[in-house]
Amino acid sequence: MLDKLKNVFKGKQPTKYVVLGASAAGINAVKTLRELDKEADIILISKDEKIYSRCMLHHVISNHKTVEEINFVEEKFIDDNKIKWIKNQEVKGIDEKAKLVELEGKIIEYDKLLIATGASSFIPPIKNLRDGNFVYAVRNIEDIYKIKEKASKSKNVAIIGAGLVGIDAVAGLMDYENLNVSLVYTEPFVLNKQLDKYTASTYENKFLKKGVKLYPNSKIQEISLKDNKDVKGIKLENDILVECDMIIVATGVSPSVEFVNNTKIECDRGIVINDKCETTVENIYAAGDVVGKNAIWPLAVKQGITAAYNMAGVEKQINDSFAFKNSMNFMGIATVSLGIVNPIDESYKVVTRCDGDDYKKFIYKDDVIYGVVAQGDISYTGALAYLIKNNVKIPNIEDRIFDIGYGDFLTLKENGEFCYSL
Repeated sequence: MLDKLKNVFKGKQPTKYVVLGASAAGINAVKTLRELDKEADIILISKDEKIYSRCMLHHVISNHKTVEEINFVEEKFIDDNKIKWIKNQEVKGIDEKAKLVELEGKIIEYDKLLIATGASSFIPPIKNLRDGNFVYAVRNIEDIYKIKEKASKSKNVAIIGAGLVGIDAVAGLMDYENLNVSLVYTEPFVLNKQLDKYTASTYENKFLKKGVKLYPNSKIQEISLKDNKDVKGIKLENDILVECDMIIVATGVSPSVEFVNNTKIECDRGIVINDKCETTVENIYAAGDVVGKNAIWPLAVKQGITAAYNMAGVEKQINDSFAFKNSMNFMGIATVSLGIVNPIDESYKVVTRCDGDDYKKFIYKDDVIYGVVAQGDISYTGALAYLIKNNVKIPNIEDRIFDIGYGDFLTLKENGEFCYSL
């Protein structure tokens, strides 16, 4: 396709593309824009001064990696792609009529604009939580540096929230010497949106053996503070006090959309986009966590690439919006969940198999698989994801469900390539 586009921009005034945000969506967008338009002016604007994977921040907490080691682009990516990068800048507003982006003391013009500003950590309205000292989120590298500094001096840390970010924080902190780690969560088990009770319990048992204290089904009354507002503990509804001198909040995110409030860009818990990643304002696109949908890395990448194609005048739609896929590997235990992890109603059938450390659960109905949870042996989950995403009917599913593999659905083309035979 790129060969066909060589002359598309020939003789034209260079297009000025402005991309807000330097994470998964924004970086993949600028890379794709440069591939499509060799002559364009591409400006990247970000609050960050480094490019890094937020999914790997817990490795920096645990001291297994540095911020440079969680960089997901080549060392000379910015220079090689001739991108002008404006760092450490927060967007103050957008003038969609004049095609301007307002920064602190600076105005940037654009022809096409991509908003990929991501999301910020959500701090729940718990009494004293926002007023206490040593309360942190896990969102930016600056958060991580503060957590590391405090953790090296602390005795007790409490993490609020047992989703992926909360569990990442536990994994990053539990090997700190002389640091007691507590996990407080309202759900009956950890990772309840990604896992079922059995697979979650595997991780819970490992955490308990490591000395982590778990507080499931817990509602927080308030944060107990010292006279100087340093945190002292988390008071639960049953009057239990979870002692801590630092708190990490991992209770979800809010799309970073404040700067579009005075525009005609439509928002509904995030910026509204169509299948081309277009917003409701011409020449403005959005991708990644800022759209408020399934906040996972692969979808942000796809949206960033799709937005770039359409910004460059090459029509492209999201051809794979299947986002109900989670993979994780805590303490050497690999787990993948696809589709739904629990049946929606009694019309769905559930079958499970446990063989030592290997566990597999299928949720199906009318010869179609709607969900899979696999732990330990996660082979063939790629084929299963394809079957779930495409609602493929599988004859005699009850007799063969645990034996489905790539070989059942692949065939060989005349040119020697494999393809799905569905």
